[in-house]
Amino acid sequence: MPGYEVTEPRLRCVLPFEAAPAEVPLLRSATVKQLNRWGMPVPCDEAELLVTELATNVVKHVGEGTPAVLILEWSGERLRLEVHDKSPVVPSLRKSGCGDECGRGLHLLAALAVDWGTVPTAAGKAVWCEIGLSAGSGCRRLERAAEALENYEGAREGVALHGRARESGLEESAVGLITDLLHWTAAQGYDPEDILDWAQMHYEAEAEAA
Repeated sequence: MPGYEVTEPRLRCVLPFEAAPAEVPLLRSATVKQLNRWGMPVPCDEAELLVTELATNVVKHVGEGTPAVLILEWSGERLRLEVHDKSPVVPSLRKSGCGDECGRGLHLLAALAVDWGTVPTAAGKAVWCEIGLSAGSGCRRLERAAEALENYEGAREGVALHGRARESGLEESAVGLITDLLHWTAAQGYDPEDILDWAQMHYEAEAEAA
């Protein structure tokens, strides 16, 4: 498959399915069973959510009744999820207008996965994403969060804080940054409550795995 190279032993499972709303929960269940069978060190909630988005994308944008295939592949420190369908049309990540549901699944995909993309196949295309299994991913998230808060505080106040003032300032900045992000998501046509739910789900899944 173009798009990545495999240099380590890998486990692979192929799950054919028919694009239909009733198939999605069955596909999630099959995914969890397979990951448990492998002893996969990845939050099942996160994998289930990504499988839901990938499969639902086929139902909505390719058509109900379309034959498709979900491929689970574990190699090294990543779990790769691929959904193959017979449509050559490649989904694009774009802004959504108010009330526009199209494209929101891809934004969620981009937020949850460490990487994602699409590749053409002989029969159509494959949409794939990868979940990181590295134990250090949580530390990198903390570093990115601290950097984002410091930049936000600096842009808001125009000064660099130190010591206790810095800790207090970062706490206030965290609230301000989250609030600003919720305003931004609403302006882009997203539901802020959905964004919070997705973020909470992602956080709890990672915290449980840590």
